[in-house]
Amino acid sequence: MTRITYAILLLVNSLISWIALSPFIVHKLEKATFGFINNKCGPDGSECISFTSVYRINFALGVLHLILAGLLVNVTSTANPRAVIQNGCWKIKIFAWISLITINFLVIPDNFFIFYGNNIAIVFSTIFLGIGLILLVDFAHAWAEKCLEKIEMEELTGEGDAGFWKKLLVGGTLLMYISSIALTVVMYWFFASHDCNMNKTAITVNLIFGIIISIMSVNQTIQEYNPHAGLAQSSMVVFYCTYLVLSAVSSEPDDKFCNPLVRSKGTRTVSVVLGAFFTFIAVAYTTTRAAANTAFSSEPSDAIINSQPSPRNEMRYQAIKQAVDQGALPESALRQLDLYDDEEEGADAGNDEERTKVKYNYALFHIIFFLATQYVATLLTINVKQDDLGDFVPVGRTYFSSWVKIVSSWVCFLLYGWSLAAPVLMPDRFGVQL
Repeated sequence: MTRITYAILLLVNSLISWIALSPFIVHKLEKATFGFINNKCGPDGSECISFTSVYRINFALGVLHLILAGLLVNVTSTANPRAVIQNGCWKIKIFAWISLITINFLVIPDNFFIFYGNNIAIVFSTIFLGIGLILLVDFAHAWAEKCLEKIEMEELTGEGDAGFWKKLLVGGTLLMYISSIALTVVMYWFFASHDCNMNKTAITVNLIFGIIISIMSVNQTIQEYNPHAGLAQSSMVVFYCTYLVLSAVSSEPDDKFCNPLVRSKGTRTVSVVLGAFFTFIAVAYTTTRAAANTAFSSEPSDAIINSQPSPRNEMRYQAIKQAVDQGALPESALRQLDLYDDEEEGADAGNDEERTKVKYNYALFHIIFFLATQYVATLLTINVKQDDLGDFVPVGRTYFSSWVKIVSSWVCFLLYGWSLAAPVLMPDRFGVQL
């Protein structure tokens, strides 16, 4: 619930930033401040109040997260008194957020945010994009391995529903491949007309990469070095990268008549509003998941067991331990076991799931949230034009944003391809035993 609350705060902050970028809000600010905040700044009279407003709002939340990160360094359990800063004190944190926004508007000059937005924030945004791609590749592997673990565990212990997990694994794989093919056909039909060479190239390269990694995932040599590799993981990567390319071609400007969504007057405003909302939802989800992901933490892989399992779980534990020792299951399967009776857990066991060790790095969590605020600010302000849409500015409707998404899809393919090839090229480093 703590992570969800921070994600909601980021979502609200992002929506406020987006609204502040729109002319409607800017005009209201001009009237409310009797011209103190106006739509002109700089010696050349260029418009920048919307630009600086977005950075003032996101910089405030970003600074708050940096402060929290500093206060929560080396907090490893809720037994530490500083843990209450992460999981409580919400009124103080909300007040601090609002106070920082106020200070940014009243004290810090526009020139600082113009320099910061054009030169520094984009670096943090790039780092956040990289984190998102690594998280996706790691999640693809984790999802498939989770299904395989459940299936193998049921076969070993007789507990659980292996049929459900088999259907989820096979059905999910087929659904994502079919959806990817359907989206590719839609992109070719609507966004790849005669003169749209950029779109044709992006769609075709995405299709080729998708075929290559799908073949790699079932390659016999790769299967020998990584038995858990398969079409389930590659289907998720292919679907996500296809979605990225679709998002890129559907959010590009329409100066070359390659984006029919812009010309569709009946759906333009709705698509802009929904696009902005789901973009911020995706950012909040990525941020919330990243800090708790093993790809960004130093959590040891070995299971830490402080006491013996209860008799009713002894047989199950020994069966799974034997499977782990033989390499049939990963060591994470042991950590998923409920090895202890409820009576042995203590009276307040259900009230504090982090009483012995936190489930994620608190300081890292806030650093990633800081990066997310800078990504949102950059996404909203990077060379955005209104395209005569009225009060609401489209999120990321620029060639720069489109190319960022396209290149991100290529990087995602490369990361996943490397995750398949690395155990073959460096078996000792990955502990491969043939």
